Amino acid sequence: MIDKRKFYINGKWIDPYASKDFEVINPSNENAYAVISIGSKKDVDIAVDASKEAFPKWSVTKKKDRIELLEKLLSIYKARWDEITNTMSQEMGAPLDWCSSAQTASGADHIEDFILRLRQFKFEKNFNNNSTNYIVLEPIGVCALITPWNWPMNQMCTKVASGIAAGCTMVLKPSEITPFCGIILAEIIHDAGVPAGIFNLVNGMGPVVGASMSEHKDIDMMHFTGSTRAGVAV
Repeated sequence: MIDKRKFYINGKWIDPYASKDFEVINPSNENAYAVISIGSKKDVDIAVDASKEAFPKWSVTKKKDRIELLEKLLSIYKARWDEITNTMSQEMGAPLDWCSSAQTASGADHIEDFILRLRQFKFEKNFNNNSTNYIVLEPIGVCALITPWNWPMNQMCTKVASGIAAGCTMVLKPSEITPFCGIILAEIIHDAGVPAGIFNLVNGMGPVVGASMSEHKDIDMMHFTGSTRAGVAV
């Protein structure tokens, strides 16, 4: 059985604050094939603290530096294409060809799109040609990201790539039933050289980890995709 009990926080893979295992099921055969840890409020606090500490320096990085990081991230993502595809097939119980052509491809497409948008985006500009008002667009701060089970890499890449592009720091909680795309994405982010604390990963349940994010005083924005019930709770 695959053992992935650690969380990615502040640039390192660390043990959860309290041990609580969760078996991941392959829906195609209904067999447990892996085990992860279920996080707690304390794990969220540790991850948010790392994001908060990293934000002041990261928020003022140059646009070209963020573009370079996203390009490295995309290159590593493409190099791990087959692994990502196989992982999604296992945790979603989906056909390999569809996982590759739709699921893995959509993650790459989102990263490529944000690289393009970032190149074109102006963080400072005049309000219009007839105005002397000057606008400076700034990153909002620490963002909590919650993603669903059914388009895992698609949703993670659009949230994480936009966060990096904007200069935000973030804590990701994937669906606990499809957590391995988040783990792979954390590895890719680490290998791309994204500075510690910019991206953090805590696996867990919505009513605990998700709720702790929603209520946290140091989280500046929630970026959520999921059910109406969970959205109301957030």
